[in-house]
Amino acid sequence: MKQLSFLSAQDAVRSVRSGDHIHLSSIASVPHILIEALCERAGELTDVHFHHFHTEGPAPYGSQEFAGIFFDQGFFVGPNLRASVQAGAADYLPVNLYETQAMYRNGALPCDVAMVQVSEPVDGMVSLGTSVDCSPAALEVARERIAVVNPCVPFSYGEAIPLERFTALVQDSRPLITKEYAQPSETDQAIGRHCAELVPDGACLQMGIGSMPNAICSCLSGHQHLGLHTEMFSDGALALIRSGVIDGSCKGIDRGKVVASFLLGSQEVYDFVDKNPAVLMKDIAHTNDPRIIAQNPGMVSINSAIEIDLTGQVCADSIGLRIYSGTGGQLDFVRGAKLSKGGKAIIAMASRTSKGLSKIVPTLKPGAGVVTPRADIQWVVTEFGAVNLYGKSLQERARLLTSIAHPDDREALEQAAFERFGRR
Repeated sequence: MKQLSFLSAQDAVRSVRSGDHIHLSSIASVPHILIEALCERAGELTDVHFHHFHTEGPAPYGSQEFAGIFFDQGFFVGPNLRASVQAGAADYLPVNLYETQAMYRNGALPCDVAMVQVSEPVDGMVSLGTSVDCSPAALEVARERIAVVNPCVPFSYGEAIPLERFTALVQDSRPLITKEYAQPSETDQAIGRHCAELVPDGACLQMGIGSMPNAICSCLSGHQHLGLHTEMFSDGALALIRSGVIDGSCKGIDRGKVVASFLLGSQEVYDFVDKNPAVLMKDIAHTNDPRIIAQNPGMVSINSAIEIDLTGQVCADSIGLRIYSGTGGQLDFVRGAKLSKGGKAIIAMASRTSKGLSKIVPTLKPGAGVVTPRADIQWVVTEFGAVNLYGKSLQERARLLTSIAHPDDREALEQAAFERFGRR
């Protein structure tokens, strides 16, 4: 490390110009030291745009304080930017995660500066660690490529970057952000059991992170020879890997390997991927391309929803007009799983919100975004069961979805279905 030439963060960001579009590495590996330095330069800049997956930690670039200077246009909206987006101080760029890299590579979205956090070098190569996402594409096209070299970033295999590719290097040693998830509720566990019943031995999995995915993982502990090809994983999947339930022996591609694009979990997860040849952290172009996903036989995707209407339209990015998160990779994996031989696409959610409102609804709220269209829907799971909407008419779908709604909501849903579709 002594032979490397490092700049201060303040000097490194002097190359940023007004009007630039900046890509940030995301999730747990945000280059906060560069963001802080850029905020110190705020008086010298105007109309600087930020693009990224969801980011953990402070997000000053999305605040009203920097109006006219910074404007955030993230590919996914996390809790740190939700209020700013809803207030108009930041914005959301709707996109399936697979296409984020294509937008950079084909020039549809400018990328002037790439700011990423990387591992310490090994043989002249560095790793993007826990957050590969679309950063390889940003590094290919950006005018300025600034790397924060951090010993806390694990060296993960899959997308090593030559150190010489960067135009500036900065040092930082702050730990990556970790995340602890709430213990699964009884509802989560019931959903987990229903999902596990749909997963055969030898299947290849994709799921998100949180208490419900962790519950699903705990219900898969008796399975054998599962694979993992996903955009992200956390502690629940780690337990299955360490127990040997996930061994990747039946995968069609990357056999024997765990494949993901970003991580958010405990330090144990980050330590596990460090110099571990059994884990490949890949460009989102590889993890989320439906054509690549489909090469794994028995692909099972498990995603969630904010609400589902009686025709099978899935809203997962907004609450009515209010953007809540983003499209993410849900449709990437729904379509990839359905193209897979023996694959299944599952939408799993509680039947009701925390406020007691039904998540199975006659129609989506006005302004709600459709993330998975009704023509793509397959399995839907709640704590009350699992139904397959594939090949079913609107009337049949309404009956099936009503059957897994909360019992206290079924009569109203039946009446709404009758008024909309009639009854044979």
